[in-house]
Amino acid sequence: MTVPTDVDRTAPVIAVHEIEIEAPLDTVWRLHTDVNAWPTWQTEITDAHIEGTLEPGRSFDWTSYGFSVTSTVYELDERSRVLWGGTSGGITGVHEWLFSETPNGVKVTTSESFSGEPVEADAAGMQTVLDTSLVAWLGHLKAAAESSA
Repeated sequence: MTVPTDVDRTAPVIAVHEIEIEAPLDTVWRLHTDVNAWPTWQTEITDAHIEGTLEPGRSFDWTSYGFSVTSTVYELDERSRVLWGGTSGGITGVHEWLFSETPNGVKVTTSESFSGEPVEADAAGMQTVLDTSLVAWLGHLKAAAESSA
């Protein structure tokens, strides 16, 4: 398998969402990259575990909305970008997170692609699931970062 360098732009489901967070980049980055602490601020994630730190080639296990997956970090640019992905239940997800400083804090943009037979069988339903998940994640990240800033 070729290691992805971007979300799958040909996938049947692609979601892109962004949010402005009024907190320092260091705070937002720390929250986002501390996988083991995700369940403390991200209510839809009930379990998350990584041995060591988030870095290219490292895999981590997590459960969100009752769906368990092992993701592998493909690329990481400190304080600016993370790309990870994995396959579970026949669905291949590739997920990119971009972080950029703004005058009031940080703009976080997330893009994710879903492909695979279950996605093709219900692209509209999977689009809704993915959009809902990403919007919730961004909202939780904003709330956690702004409350600790």
